[in-house]
Amino acid sequence: MAELMQFDLVSPERKLASGQVRAVQIPAAEGDMTAMADHAATITTLRPGILISEAPEGETRFVVTGGFAEISPQGTSVLAERAYPANAEGRAALDEILQEMRAKAEASSGPEKDQMDKAANDLARAIETIA
Repeated sequence: MAELMQFDLVSPERKLASGQVRAVQIPAAEGDMTAMADHAATITTLRPGILISEAPEGETRFVVTGGFAEISPQGTSVLAERAYPANAEGRAALDEILQEMRAKAEASSGPEKDQMDKAANDLARAIETIA
């Protein structure tokens, strides 16, 4: 059995998750990564995507729009710009955020537009995975 570690997911509005988990799959800016107990200390930025916590009771999925993850051998803390459970209620909020992102991208130009388009596309792909 895999060792457990502490996991906390916080957004500016509220704490979404806190507890013991086996692993956390993180949509890091450099690519997807999985944090487990005894992981090397790491801080990474997040891109829009699905964050999955794997606890003994089962898997919980969240959609994050960005933020930071701090990983240590003892646990993982995620400070999300915005985070929602990957369910129908969360999907409605995320659809609004996606519309805002696309509007901002349209009003931008150059590298800023490219970056905003990529973030919007990442979020759209994450939203598509919500049932």
